[in-house]
Amino acid sequence: MALLLGAVLYVTVLVSAFRKRSGQELTAALLGIFTLVALVFQVIDALWRGRFIQQMDARGFFELQIFGAVLLAFLLTLIARSFLRLNGWWWLIAGAVWMVGLGLLDSYLPAMPEILWTNERVMLPREGLPLAWAILGWLGFMGATIGHLLRARRNLRQPLHRNRLSFWLPILILIVINDLFVLGGAGILGNPLRLAATVIMGYVLLTYNLPDALLILRRTLIYLVTTLLVVVFYLISTLGVQPLFRAAPNYNPVVIGAAIAILLALLFTPMLSLIQRMVDNMLQIQTTDAGRTLHQYSESISNILDVQRLASVAVGLIIESMDLQRGFLFLVDTETSTGGRRVYRLRAARADGERQILPLALDESHPIAVQLGGDQKTLLQYDLDVLPNFRGITAFEREWFDRLETEVYAPIFANRRWIGLLALGAKLSSQPFTGDDLVTVSALANQTAVALENARLVENLLKLNNQLSQAYRDLDKANRDLERLDQTKSDFISIASHELRTPLTVMRGYTEMLLEDRNLDENIKQVIGSLHKSTMRMHEIMDSMFDIAQIDARALQLHIQPIDIAILARDVCNGFKKAIADRRLHLTIDLPILPKVKADPNILRKVFLHLVTNAIKFTPNDGSIRITGTVVPVSQPDLPNGGVELVVSDTGVGVDPDFHEMIFTKFYQPGELGKHSTSQSRFKGGGAGLGLALSKGIVEAHGGRIWVESARHDEVSLPGSQFHVLLPLSRQEDDKTTPMGAMLRMEIGQTKAQVS
Repeated sequence: MALLLGAVLYVTVLVSAFRKRSGQELTAALLGIFTLVALVFQVIDALWRGRFIQQMDARGFFELQIFGAVLLAFLLTLIARSFLRLNGWWWLIAGAVWMVGLGLLDSYLPAMPEILWTNERVMLPREGLPLAWAILGWLGFMGATIGHLLRARRNLRQPLHRNRLSFWLPILILIVINDLFVLGGAGILGNPLRLAATVIMGYVLLTYNLPDALLILRRTLIYLVTTLLVVVFYLISTLGVQPLFRAAPNYNPVVIGAAIAILLALLFTPMLSLIQRMVDNMLQIQTTDAGRTLHQYSESISNILDVQRLASVAVGLIIESMDLQRGFLFLVDTETSTGGRRVYRLRAARADGERQILPLALDESHPIAVQLGGDQKTLLQYDLDVLPNFRGITAFEREWFDRLETEVYAPIFANRRWIGLLALGAKLSSQPFTGDDLVTVSALANQTAVALENARLVENLLKLNNQLSQAYRDLDKANRDLERLDQTKSDFISIASHELRTPLTVMRGYTEMLLEDRNLDENIKQVIGSLHKSTMRMHEIMDSMFDIAQIDARALQLHIQPIDIAILARDVCNGFKKAIADRRLHLTIDLPILPKVKADPNILRKVFLHLVTNAIKFTPNDGSIRITGTVVPVSQPDLPNGGVELVVSDTGVGVDPDFHEMIFTKFYQPGELGKHSTSQSRFKGGGAGLGLALSKGIVEAHGGRIWVESARHDEVSLPGSQFHVLLPLSRQEDDKTTPMGAMLRMEIGQTKAQVS
């Protein structure tokens, strides 16, 4: 029956080893080999003791048991190294050397003397040399296993890792005791201690979340002490009280026993509490009052709106209440990468004087981000070190978490958004976090969420305010730079227009004189004619620049007099007859009888000159241009006496609505700068970029307004544009009538014109 039970347990461990989890392949394989070898030796032990192997004498069985113990000790060393993730093949070489040595001893043993060594009291016979070699190997392998585990426990700082190593203590104790019996020649039937050690080792190696060894010890001590006290109390009560009442009349032992049981029941709860406190003090186990901690924590952080102060207060309270060594509060900023994926950026909320921590960016598919940000689960440093799904993280990320020297990472969520992270640990008592501790940490993270969200909103508002302030400062600086640039442009225009007008006037005069000379050769006249034309073009540009400079300096002098808009428009359009004919355009003037406006005729003429020029330039061949006018009533607040509105319409390429204001600025070019031309009629030809700016300045100097209306810019469908010029009317005396102009119906490109 014992053999069957042992075989069942060995097979159970063996099957569990074969059903290994990912990341435990080597350890599980070594455990399976260890279990299989132990099972084989148990079967041999049972068969020999049952006299089924008669050819093996007692000495041979004893040697087989010793060699089996050495082989299992060697496998135990390999299992411990794999469990501790130690690299190197030195112990495989050591095992091979031991086996080679054993083979050499068997080979050369007959040639050795019968007595290898003696001091007249103790002697080493030839037959004992293999056993001595086996015992030496067992001591070496077991010593190596114990040394590896002790060194690992001394170097590990994570309590959960040390807790896992604590379970190796009963394994080693059971194996050492069992093997000492074997080496002493008094092996126990079935080696039950080795069986128990194998079962415990299988549980430790193949189980991820092991119970706290200290809590197991605590419960065991409490149970033993409580049981012992209950037994002692019952014996004392029974043996001491019953003799006192036995001589009394109506003595009933059942009643006395019931009274003792009731007294024991009344004393059991306070006695159990006392024993628990005594054991906790002896084992230095500390507990946290979760309710009190959460209440104090919530009251302390609820009104804090500064992120750094919140981090300092919150982490300080948690460290104090849970007796921790350190803690950190991280803010989680969600960003979007170029591929559209979310990236979580962890940055520590630290004061300026504290040690700063580099930020860490985690993609949304990163296993750490999945557990913290996706599953919203608490993460342990133990998980990062042990679980296989975290083995793919980079060395930088692993070092980043290791340098924190913390144990628990609790995510903070607000409105289903991951906004923060609490990194806590380790405990001052070097105890691992219990399940109750993790529940408390999660509750603290939830309590932090509201305060952190409010603090982050304030931080974002302050950051936005700083950015706005900086933007205002930059905008103010840009405005000052633009003002200086505009002033520089104005100064340049003023200087250039003044300095160039005189030499241009001289050039114009001399070229005109040469053109009037009848004796001049025709070829030379043609050259001089081109020079005169270019000189006149430059003169027009200089006049525009001079007018712009005067407008900028508010020094434009107007010679106001009543003028007829129709006559002014007719005179301007007559100057474009050749250009209109060359481009096959059709210009129509349709002006009703309009009141005369008070304006400077020479200055206002330039407005219509530039508007008609632009209409010709940006209207393709066979297009049409139309000039219309209307009287604007007095109802508008900016026209107390009414006004006259003139509209220059065309069927050209139109103006982009985004540039309706831009085209009235100085030096603005709607096309490419390389398309400048001296021709005033070339389609989409360039210019100095001053015409509309000058027109705007002249109209506004007369108290009027100019604007453009156009649906879009399109060189295919040709939506056209309409330039509006609104001029105010002057107030008339009560006894005078408003002077009226003439009605004009005129078409250029045809021979008819009507003026009345």
